[in-house]
Amino acid sequence: MNESEITIIEGEGRHKLVDWRELHRYRDLLFFLVWRDVKTRYAQSVLGIGWAVIQPLFSMVVFTIVFGGLAKVDSDGAPYAVFSFAALVPWTFFSNSLNSSSSSLIASSNLLTKVYFPRLIIPVAPVFAKLVDFGIAFVLLLAMLLWFRIRPNAGILMLPYLIIVMMATAAGMGMWLTALSIKYRDVQYAMAFSVTLLMYAAPVVYPVSAVPQQFLLLYSLFPMAGVIEGFRSALLGTVPMPWNMIAVGSVSALVLFVTGAIYFRSMEKTFADVA
Repeated sequence: MNESEITIIEGEGRHKLVDWRELHRYRDLLFFLVWRDVKTRYAQSVLGIGWAVIQPLFSMVVFTIVFGGLAKVDSDGAPYAVFSFAALVPWTFFSNSLNSSSSSLIASSNLLTKVYFPRLIIPVAPVFAKLVDFGIAFVLLLAMLLWFRIRPNAGILMLPYLIIVMMATAAGMGMWLTALSIKYRDVQYAMAFSVTLLMYAAPVVYPVSAVPQQFLLLYSLFPMAGVIEGFRSALLGTVPMPWNMIAVGSVSALVLFVTGAIYFRSMEKTFADVA
């Protein structure tokens, strides 16, 4: 009589942050979850991919009227419309990724008790999915630059790195928040206004030059500040590339990602019990 084959899946020690080989083996699942998020967003939608530009475009119109027209906020010499839109494209990606990632475990709770897979895929998938919206909005941004006859400079070569920092920040904070939200549901209730407050902590509606010099280092700890200013420098050429802000923000993004992954892994064994 043949003995049945039994596969035993043993939990790894907490010392191992990320099993990259395991994540590679489950890359098809990551692709499926990313595709599911993209498809769900546009399924049975009249405007389809138009939703990818409506949020930043409408925000740009409101900001241009209120901050550029009424409040006369400085825009470093660039037209306020393109000044704000250059910030809204990365910020919209970050805010939408953070919202989706922070609620990803609750939204996928039915998967947690049915099948084994690296749980780290769940909060990371929404970050990759939002790249579709980011790409569509970025094309519109390039069209605006053409309309205003603004030519990007050599700093555009920094954009891939800035996008990586942007994704690492969203993923790191997302891992922290989704692990917390599955235990403390108050986190989800606080997300809506917290993301709005964070927007005003980033140079979306105002230039970095408005921040007092003595607070600039502390301000740079928020990675999106350097990312947004880097986007403006590369695409508008209104200010030099903020190397110091990007360097400080990169370290901060790395810390958020690493500590987020550590906390997520430490809480992983409780997900199925409280989901």
